[in-house]
Amino acid sequence: MKIRVGILTAPKIEFEQREHTFVLKNVRIGIGFHWDRHEDQEFAGRLEIRDNADDTQTAINTIDLEDYLCSVISSEMNANSPIELLKAHAVISRSWAIRAMEHPNHEGYDVCADDHCQRYEGLRRMNEQAVQAVRETAGQVLTYDGAVCDCRYYKCCGGKTEIWRTCWEDIDVPYIRSVTCDYCKSPSPKVLRQVLNDYDQETKDFRDWKVNYTDEELREILRLKSGIDFGEIQELVPLHRGASGRIDSLKIVGSQHTEVIGKELKIRYWLSKSCLYSSWFEVSHAEGVWTLSGHGWGHGAGLCQIGAAVMASEGHKYEEILSYYYPNTQLKIAD
Repeated sequence: MKIRVGILTAPKIEFEQREHTFVLKNVRIGIGFHWDRHEDQEFAGRLEIRDNADDTQTAINTIDLEDYLCSVISSEMNANSPIELLKAHAVISRSWAIRAMEHPNHEGYDVCADDHCQRYEGLRRMNEQAVQAVRETAGQVLTYDGAVCDCRYYKCCGGKTEIWRTCWEDIDVPYIRSVTCDYCKSPSPKVLRQVLNDYDQETKDFRDWKVNYTDEELREILRLKSGIDFGEIQELVPLHRGASGRIDSLKIVGSQHTEVIGKELKIRYWLSKSCLYSSWFEVSHAEGVWTLSGHGWGHGAGLCQIGAAVMASEGHKYEEILSYYYPNTQLKIAD
């Protein structure tokens, strides 16, 4: 099975063709998040340069799905992670990719290469252990009631995972439930060094975190992110929280404008120069300073990558990890 991955769109794609691979120059990763940056990346498979109507170009990589997964699990987590974590990730990344290929939301290719879909950063971070994890789970997907699961995941739940409707459509997805996760509570520095890629290790205090804004800073961030001048910010009122405590409806009260926003990603985007770690936070305001005291890194629905890493380091098998974060699911070989 082949998958088409849109890696980069730019006014002009710069690349170097090698004997069996190609290198794309200045690929942007972490788009819109706090680790946003550029790097050169090397890929296997076939490269297509597509000319777009807006005078830009898009680099599209066509590659075997299993080879794609070797890169994904090495990009999402460090390829030196415990093998059972990599196996669990191979299964959920394969499941997600198959679902995405059935219902593509990109024009001209199946999935993109950044966090909007799954991180796919080429060959540089791969090693033989990642290849082994994909090979030993070859074709395996997670299913519920006979259908392949849309397996979502993120870095750290902060102590409790979230349900689907807090993050996306107002529907119940029976295998995306809220479970208590003590595994990510106190991961050792050794585990974090083992499982996080280089730029992810720059993110500190991601389980329990705090940000402070002056009145003027918050007003300006909201103006830049929303295009609206709320005036003096008077209140930030959580109207509804999901099962984990993540806010999916927030009322912003200003002297010039009031608006209710959601869901969790929009809240995170509007309240940060880049993007808040999560929407699970409490609000306080004193002496002209707004404080957001929060928990977790990511949307919180599905597999907690740090929690799963700790489970694997404690000897849990990948089947146990999957059943913990996706209750009542079954493993099967994809058709």
